[in-house]
Amino acid sequence: MKRYSTITILVLFLAASLAVAGERTHQIEAEDYFSIAALTGIALSPDGTTAAWTESRWSKEDDGRQTELWSMDLERREPKRLTFEGMGPSGIRFSRDGRSIYFSASDGDGNSQIWRIESAGGNPKKLTSVSDGIDLWDLSADENVLVYTISTDQTDDEWKDLRDTYSDLEYGHGVTSFSEVHSLDLKTWRTRTVFDGKKVIRSLDLSADGTLAALATTQDNELVHNEGWSSVEVLDIASGEITLVTTDGWRSSHDSPFGWIDGVAMADDGKALAFTVGFDGFPTLVYTAKPGNTAWAISEQKRPQDVSIAGGSIGWKPGSHILIYNGDSHARVRLFGQAIGGTGNILTSGDTVIGGHAFNADGSTLLVSSGALDSPQDLYLVDSDGILERVSRINPQIDDWILPSIEIVKWTAPDGAQVEGILELPPGWTKADGPLPLIVEIHGGPTAATHLQLRFWIYGRTLLPAKGYALLSPNYRGSTGYGDQFMTQLVGHENDIEVKDILAGVDAMIERGIADPDRLGVMGWSNGGFLTNALIAATTRFKAASSGAGTLDQVLQWAVEDTPGHVINFMGAALPWQNPEHYVKGSPLYGLASVTTPTLIHVGGNDPRVPPAHSRGLYRALKIYLDVPTELVVYPGAAHGLRTYTHRKAKMAWDLAWFEKYLGVGWGQEVAE
Repeated sequence: MKRYSTITILVLFLAASLAVAGERTHQIEAEDYFSIAALTGIALSPDGTTAAWTESRWSKEDDGRQTELWSMDLERREPKRLTFEGMGPSGIRFSRDGRSIYFSASDGDGNSQIWRIESAGGNPKKLTSVSDGIDLWDLSADENVLVYTISTDQTDDEWKDLRDTYSDLEYGHGVTSFSEVHSLDLKTWRTRTVFDGKKVIRSLDLSADGTLAALATTQDNELVHNEGWSSVEVLDIASGEITLVTTDGWRSSHDSPFGWIDGVAMADDGKALAFTVGFDGFPTLVYTAKPGNTAWAISEQKRPQDVSIAGGSIGWKPGSHILIYNGDSHARVRLFGQAIGGTGNILTSGDTVIGGHAFNADGSTLLVSSGALDSPQDLYLVDSDGILERVSRINPQIDDWILPSIEIVKWTAPDGAQVEGILELPPGWTKADGPLPLIVEIHGGPTAATHLQLRFWIYGRTLLPAKGYALLSPNYRGSTGYGDQFMTQLVGHENDIEVKDILAGVDAMIERGIADPDRLGVMGWSNGGFLTNALIAATTRFKAASSGAGTLDQVLQWAVEDTPGHVINFMGAALPWQNPEHYVKGSPLYGLASVTTPTLIHVGGNDPRVPPAHSRGLYRALKIYLDVPTELVVYPGAAHGLRTYTHRKAKMAWDLAWFEKYLGVGWGQEVAE
């Protein structure tokens, strides 16, 4: 009852007004992070009058997030919660009359099923009852056919008998979770098996009439098989026949053989499909394919200058062959529309950081989620000039928070390259107040970027500036959004060119009177953790570091991570025995002898991407052999990202305490008694 009462109050607060509150009085604390709701998916009714979205909120009692479904009449602007008790809806889409919403969610036993609920509210109806649940699904436009996949484990090699006899053991290969495709007729409620061959289906998208499905497939469910061994295929729903779209040799023109297919999108008429191919270290490529007399003909599409396409964001404008995707450029993310063979037009203007998008049935109304400098992502309608009109206030509590200032800063690297970053400063600080303790916060990837928006997260943004520290988030060489050359210059130069980029940014902040050279810190997670390790090995100027899930040795990383193509790409396309010197040069391990920086180390206990051996090795080197102040924090059961309330709260608490101890308290903060 207590949880329901809290939600009721929130709904009343949301419905009261979309007007921003006046004076900001609330000093941000770590606990405020857990009040922020995140938009995880959006949809728009066919007539464009009703929006729906999934919203994820933290639950201390459940030690994690709970996701629920909401809807809103866009004229009245009154949000309405549709699901309760942590159903975890996703993949939302409206019925053709707009009166119902389909979604996948838990059935209470941990299995994902398909549900339908009235968009005005009511009790959700479960449409499937599949043992062990469904994986992927899609719905025909007329709502007659629901297509979904399930996974079935199969053992098929010369050691099958032994594997089956000792099935409780873990094997490196030989047991594969293949995908079956099923079709449910929503008029007769009869289910039939469409396809049960030996393929792993990673993405599925139906044509509007439900006759064809575009698929991204691999031959094995281990993630490594998605790196260079994935394919695009088309499934005929009536016959079960599969046609290969990406035939042999289609990857021959790529900069790297280790590209993964992020997703596929089938045009409404079934006469075109699109997909993106992502890489570590190289630009994401966009392909379209059209059916020919004997095969689908694929062609690579041009990309706008200095725009990196966000993998998995590709889609089609309803009823057309206009591609829609998110384009990352100079710390902004804008929505683009592009005809096949065209160059791309910006659909959203201004300093937007677009998340998701949704059109109405005829493509005349566009709804997006976007971040801003004074709020996390909210819902916006987009007019014909690309101007955004805010229609929701998902996080009204932020209206009275005292926010940091956020701006783009630029500097010149030693080789003359122009580098940018995001600088966050404590509220009210001016240069007259004197230089600040500066913490360099480094994004992961490295094929990613830090964007110009308010982002409160566990890796430093918002919280550290609120605590009186300047925070510099550099978009170093290898980052997205600055052109192909800027990105690919990092290939073959890890632990070198980007380290110099970052240190030049620190120098620029000191020269501009922002940073105190005697109070410098550095932190990051994943590739940001790797660069934290690299920086403390390269210089003693940092007085404190927080290294999260960071690579220490590139040979070890190639051997144990779940996406080894990442390492091969950055190590100049060489395997460890082909160019061992390059692997040594790219590894912070061999520079640890000079480290003096007190270092806090975080890692998930079950991290498959940067396994804990790196963090344990760094801890051993610094603590046992080099006598550097060091703490190791292992989060039991956690993978590459921290997911629980407890773990995220602990991460922020440790970081704040560590930087306060070694950098002192931030500007405007009182020393604890």
